[in-house]
Amino acid sequence: MKFFKKNKDNISTICMLAIPVIIENILQTLLGTVDTYFAGKINDSVIAGIGVTNLIVNVFITFFTAISIGTSAVIARNFGKKDIEKVNSAIKQSFVLGGIIGLIVGVINLIFYKQILMVSGASEKVLLYATPYYMIVVVPSVFLCLSLILSSCLRATKDTKTPMIATGIANVLNIILNFIFMSAGLGVIGIALATTTSRVLNVIILIVKLNRNKNGVNLQLKNWRVEKETIKSIIKIGIPAGIEKLIMRLGQLVYNSMIISIGISAYVAHNVAGNIESYSYIPAMGFGVATATLVGITLGENNIEKSKEMVFLADVITTILMVSIGIIFFIFAPQLASIFTETKEVQEMVVKVLRLIALFQPFAAITQIFTSALQGAGDTKFPMYATLIGIWGVRVGIGYLLGVILGFGLLGVWMAYALDITIRGILLLKRFLNGKWEKIVI
Repeated sequence: MKFFKKNKDNISTICMLAIPVIIENILQTLLGTVDTYFAGKINDSVIAGIGVTNLIVNVFITFFTAISIGTSAVIARNFGKKDIEKVNSAIKQSFVLGGIIGLIVGVINLIFYKQILMVSGASEKVLLYATPYYMIVVVPSVFLCLSLILSSCLRATKDTKTPMIATGIANVLNIILNFIFMSAGLGVIGIALATTTSRVLNVIILIVKLNRNKNGVNLQLKNWRVEKETIKSIIKIGIPAGIEKLIMRLGQLVYNSMIISIGISAYVAHNVAGNIESYSYIPAMGFGVATATLVGITLGENNIEKSKEMVFLADVITTILMVSIGIIFFIFAPQLASIFTETKEVQEMVVKVLRLIALFQPFAAITQIFTSALQGAGDTKFPMYATLIGIWGVRVGIGYLLGVILGFGLLGVWMAYALDITIRGILLLKRFLNGKWEKIVI
């Protein structure tokens, strides 16, 4: 208790930024859960089809994330310096970059959707449902791109409430439209239309808010011009972060193809377990955003000691929350599994996975918080290297050994996942402690 009383003000600052992000992430995760729930009302192959699509979407999100993280670091550092002109410049440059990249990704998916979907290794039955969902959700991915970038712009200026509100409204719309479209018999097409429509609304709300800001931060594109230095800073920081996510997503595609080869029941169980497990990351993601923002701002203020205090406090809070969620997973795993599937074989696999991952929550917290801290400081290369080792060396390599060669199945693949987050957590913590991030110039 003395620890919390001593750091009361800093904890309050962290929580004020993190809590809206946590609520936003709950709502964002709810979007995936709602889709999985309605898909389950059709059949298990629809769940698998949406899962395949989301894996491929995650690969393209890496390009959006590159701009998002680069912009966030530049904005937070300049916001700490109180240089609003550079803040607005970064917002404008990232918005245009995001729009261009989002449209390019959409065109690529429109032309090559068959070839891209075949890479997943999904069966013809799964692809039958995945294809219409993919075309409606992935082709207009420019809206997802702009949503991620504009949300990051607002959070980097300590406005975490607006993205939360926008996500909340969009998700309410998504649920309502899912009910309407499913009742109309549109099936997987209705689920996809609801998702894309909600994303469009999200972007509209964020743009309106940015143009009505009262603190001088805005997105006024009428005087937009290319500013090479700003773009260079965004790209310099963003590219390693984007490559890190790309390494992760490509690894997950191979990782998931491996699970599909084990069997459709294993793949369905993997998707259900992953959906449930994603809720444990909600506190980490929220406090991770707060950490990245505060590290950037405090470095802009030239207050390194405060940066360190914020990071370690965020890690303590996140660990407590994630361990608490892990306990819930361990105790109530059977009940959680039964919500999403009635198939006993799938339920049994989900229970084993949830109870395994519940034991590794502290390392998941470390991995998320210290990745965010380094990225907030502009040190995006080391997390990229750590992810390369963790995903391809451990999760894919050891996962194949345990899951396929040694025959442990889905549980063996998730054992490798647990080992991955443990090793990466240790590497990232060591990097933060050596202090190289303190000297990075943006």
